[in-house]
Amino acid sequence: MLDLIYNIFIDPFMQMGGDVAFFLQVLWEGFVAGTLYALIALGFVLIFKASGVFNFAQGIMVVFAALTLVGLYAAGVPALLALMMTVGVMAILAITVERLVLRHLVNQPDLILFMATIGLTNFLIGFGEWVFGGEPKAMITEELGLPTGSTDFDVFGGLVILEHLDIAAAVIAALMVGVLAVFFNKTRIGRGLRAVADDHQAALSVGISLNQIWAIVWFTAGVVALVTGIMWGAKSDVSFALQIVALKALPVLILGGLTSIPGAIVGGLIIGFGEKIFEIYWGPLLGSGVEAWFAYVIALIFLLFRPQGLFGEKIIERI
Repeated sequence: MLDLIYNIFIDPFMQMGGDVAFFLQVLWEGFVAGTLYALIALGFVLIFKASGVFNFAQGIMVVFAALTLVGLYAAGVPALLALMMTVGVMAILAITVERLVLRHLVNQPDLILFMATIGLTNFLIGFGEWVFGGEPKAMITEELGLPTGSTDFDVFGGLVILEHLDIAAAVIAALMVGVLAVFFNKTRIGRGLRAVADDHQAALSVGISLNQIWAIVWFTAGVVALVTGIMWGAKSDVSFALQIVALKALPVLILGGLTSIPGAIVGGLIIGFGEKIFEIYWGPLLGSGVEAWFAYVIALIFLLFRPQGLFGEKIIERI
């Protein structure tokens, strides 16, 4: 029994201390993955804060934005122009969703709005496969001016390798989080977004345009999806499999809270660090593929003991 406890809990920590450089490399990989998970989660938080809608389509929006960018470039459009055109496509998508879907579902139950986003997901999958095909595509990393290569650091006789693209992804994600936090808390539109989320009818009664707010927030979520798609696509191919990665945002939201931007950051980092450490140090004992289920186990634990998340608002119902 003591041998089993040692092999499961103590020996992995001894391995961590035995190779500092390797442990730091694992932490760096976890940090990068965590920032990208947080970036995906931001798209969910944006729409939920503004409309109370849990947008199940955010994952496919990441894929659709990345495929649009790559598809435009493949059609002969210069990279930067393709990027601007993709932003325009996401704006058109936001307006279309507002006009054809959300406008007709004002004050409907949350479940109906959620089902509408599932329908939007299936539509974008079918439309994307029809327009772009189903085969994986390479992200135009260098054409967009994103850095390539890596920098090595010697730490206690071992190497820590930092990919320049990973550094750029972390910096861009941090900047976007900061800009969105200021946007929500300091601008008139941001206050309008929060008012709409609290009560549709009350927001309408004080002159806030529900249709305009929803179009803005879906467009903003589309821009976040585009940046996320570029970063994840640069780390791997652009394909519909990326929407599976995007589902990792769901445990992030459960950990951080559905309405909290800081929660998305903290939750993303917890998942990023945790899954990398468990995969490397406990993977051989727990079986391969720890990264595939670790986040969901952590989310289940939070649902049992703190369902509102670390930064979510606790709901108190009086009877």
